[in-house]
Amino acid sequence: MPVFDFSGIPQKREQAAECTYTIVRSNAPSASAERPILVLDNSRRQWKHHSNGIFSKPDQRTAFEFDEEGGTESADILQIDARFVSLLRWLGESHIRVRLSGANREDGYAVYRIREIAYGGATKLSAEDGFLQFMIERLLASDAPEKKEPEEDEQEETGDEMKLTSLQSITDFLNCAGRTLPDNIRLWARRNLAVARSHEVTAEERRHAQRALSIMLNIHWKSNYFESIDPQEARRILDEELYGMERVKQRIIETIIQINRTHTLPAYGMLLVGPAGTGKSQIAYAVARILKLPWTTLDMSSINDPEQLTGSSRIYSNAKPGIIMEAFSAAGESNLVFIINELDKAAAGKGNGNPADVLLTLLDNLGFTDNYIECMVPTVGVYPIATANDLSQISAPLMSRFAVIELPDYTPEEKKIIFSQFALPKVLRRMSIREDECILPLAAVDAVIEKYADTTGIRDLEQAAEHIAANALYQIEVNHVPSVVFDAQGVRKLLA
Repeated sequence: MPVFDFSGIPQKREQAAECTYTIVRSNAPSASAERPILVLDNSRRQWKHHSNGIFSKPDQRTAFEFDEEGGTESADILQIDARFVSLLRWLGESHIRVRLSGANREDGYAVYRIREIAYGGATKLSAEDGFLQFMIERLLASDAPEKKEPEEDEQEETGDEMKLTSLQSITDFLNCAGRTLPDNIRLWARRNLAVARSHEVTAEERRHAQRALSIMLNIHWKSNYFESIDPQEARRILDEELYGMERVKQRIIETIIQINRTHTLPAYGMLLVGPAGTGKSQIAYAVARILKLPWTTLDMSSINDPEQLTGSSRIYSNAKPGIIMEAFSAAGESNLVFIINELDKAAAGKGNGNPADVLLTLLDNLGFTDNYIECMVPTVGVYPIATANDLSQISAPLMSRFAVIELPDYTPEEKKIIFSQFALPKVLRRMSIREDECILPLAAVDAVIEKYADTTGIRDLEQAAEHIAANALYQIEVNHVPSVVFDAQGVRKLLA
């Protein structure tokens, strides 16, 4: 087994007496006694389950000093998870006192939790509370750094609400995260941190650099590896959200099978084309739910200028990121579903340029650059799902980035089933009305369908269900009737 120092650089064999540990590469999402953060030597004594102390020898970073009665005792580090090398180095160099939780095994004391000690003159971890827990959580959710020459690492327990805003917390994060960040983002962050600290630039430049750092580093930049998805669970979600549309469901399940085989997203997104109200957006939300990804929407009918998508340059005092970068920031991670509504309106920009051209860079999965951030961000974990009413209004280059799925309008018989078995029962449950309190015989249901025979989709049917249920509730509460039965004439009069 090769021997490394704490920076991850192989050492000569004669230094093995000082550099004690080996690096283990792991992508485990949590730490345990079986999959520890690090292993300490326990050959001389068994260490307590909870032990306080400090990482020592900051030049070599090879030991932990335990606080024991009557003084301290040192234990060599035998093994470290590659993601945590820089975090432990930073703890040692900063003289941060911590509490370890671990278990004694035959091969050493396996540490699976590290927490800050906020007493005894300890140095504060950063300008933000919860930084160590935030770092450990982020690191456990990261992939092991590539085998280069690692630099830095991160993460653990209850830091979900942690936000990197101060220069101190940003600096600490970079020192601990290292190669778990994409190389270009790590180098970009170093340069922007230098600007944020510099006294040779204007206060406005420093402010923009710090804001950009906060945006970028609060996003978890994940790899494009996807865990397998249960096709049966995917089918259950689709059946729950959509009635009929068997061909559409089949295409979605085929996509799921493809992801399970390759563990990556398909090269093409999904373009849903059909009349208004046929459930295009509902399908998009269902797919995001199946993929277990956060989602964001881009409404192309409201995008008049490409700058709304790409952001504005920092040379302006009121500069800010574009909608796409803000979507990454709101999601908090780089893997997400972009739901692009009304793609057929993308070429109708009224400003300088065509918003559709900006979408091409996002859809190519080669990386996207925001004018404010000034860094190419990876988009391999982005799955675009677009909706449109008119396929002829979409340019050929844009349409070539999608697998096109056309949605036909519902037949009268399908609308009848959707109204009576899905739309109306859903509204009744929401209003806490029992089914025996609002009764629609078959003739009344037929009257509803006839009323909206000339409209596409089911949106009008859902509004009709809302109107009928509200009227029933009014009669029950005001007129004190036990139930309301709507006949065909009553429905026509109510919906007139």
